[in-house]
Amino acid sequence: MIKKEMTKKHLITCSVMLVVIFISVFGLSNATEVKKVKITRTSPLIFKDVPEAEVPFFSFADEAIPVNDARVDRKMSYSLWIHSYKKVHSNILHIKAEKLFPVIEPILEYYGIPEDFKYVPLVESGLREGTSPKGARGLWQFMPGTARHYGLKVGRGKDERLNVRKSTVAACKYLRALYDEFDSWTLAAAAYNNGSVKIGRAMNKQNEDNYFRMRLNRETGMYVYKLVAMKEIIENPGKYGYNEYFSSTLERQQLAAFN
Repeated sequence: MIKKEMTKKHLITCSVMLVVIFISVFGLSNATEVKKVKITRTSPLIFKDVPEAEVPFFSFADEAIPVNDARVDRKMSYSLWIHSYKKVHSNILHIKAEKLFPVIEPILEYYGIPEDFKYVPLVESGLREGTSPKGARGLWQFMPGTARHYGLKVGRGKDERLNVRKSTVAACKYLRALYDEFDSWTLAAAAYNNGSVKIGRAMNKQNEDNYFRMRLNRETGMYVYKLVAMKEIIENPGKYGYNEYFSSTLERQQLAAFN
């Protein structure tokens, strides 16, 4: 009987020793601590320090450009790239904008046209006063018929499309008429580029009244993106490689004027 009890005690002792050895080998000396730090799939700690992606914000005439749309984002990125200093290698637009915007801005304001339309001459003519192959001329690239309709004298040795103030007034009247027709400044800009009749037909055919969702010809389909790109580059030249060149050229220009 005593022998059996000794054997039983011996077995218990051995079992306890095995448990101790097992715990020490596998580092489980505090089971409650392991349970305490266990992270489940729903734990908020997993994504606690992951920052949210920053989405760039662009707008035209107080209308946000929906860059969360992949197609829109691709076109916007392309337009910014194609107008960057790396591609253009010229800061002439900045210099001419510096000279002409003070003339254009108050006229736009007087007629209630959003200030962003001051970038139209940069896209239409590069702030030059030449004549296009189709016959458009001046900063606002008016065709002769449209220019006459909005009060400009064209012909008999006179062309008021070349007059900055008068052509800007005519452009404001035209843009106001386009906005009244489409109730959208982005569609008004598209119609300025391609004509109200063609934009109206495209809207009816596609049953769509949002410029960014419409399928238009290549030039008109990129038109607002070009305007926004011009706005970005003029307002943030350093971001697109212009800062150094713009400031140095402007400084030389001022020095030359002073001398």
